Amino acid sequence: MKLKITLAALALSISPAIASAMCSSTKMDQTASVCAEGQVWDAATSVCVEPVSS
Repeated sequence: MKLKITLAALALSISPAIASAMCSSTKMDQTASVCAEGQVWDAATSVCVEPVSS
């Protein structure tokens, strides 16, 4: 019984570390929130651009 409890506690204690390690390996996408003032996000080219005025 002690072995089962120990293994369950071990599994529960390392699961957040494994989940955190998996999430940190993904690359963060750039979004409009990081564009400089006066620029807008262009989804087609994935860069911040000056807005076109007509």
